[in-house]
Amino acid sequence: MATTVTNKTHKPLSIPLSRGKKLFPGPGKSGEIASNDAERPAIKALVESGTIEITQGGSRATGAGNDSKGQASQSFGSSRGPRRGGDLLV
Repeated sequence: MATTVTNKTHKPLSIPLSRGKKLFPGPGKSGEIASNDAERPAIKALVESGTIEITQGGSRATGAGNDSKGQASQSFGSSRGPRRGGDLLV
């Protein structure tokens, strides 16, 4: 089960995780970490100082843009028309 970490500061953070990995949440942003990483001393110190907030289970509120399976629909199209490559001669 994943754990959600939320940055409560106004600056980006670098949170050390297991196996040499890091999480880089921006100001007010959140990310998911493994449950066992939440028990690391460095993360516990950030929680106690109020720098980050941890929520268990990774549960998020579902919005109106979600389909019936709870997955968010996403569009990758462009609203600026067709993309042109190469040089344009005028």
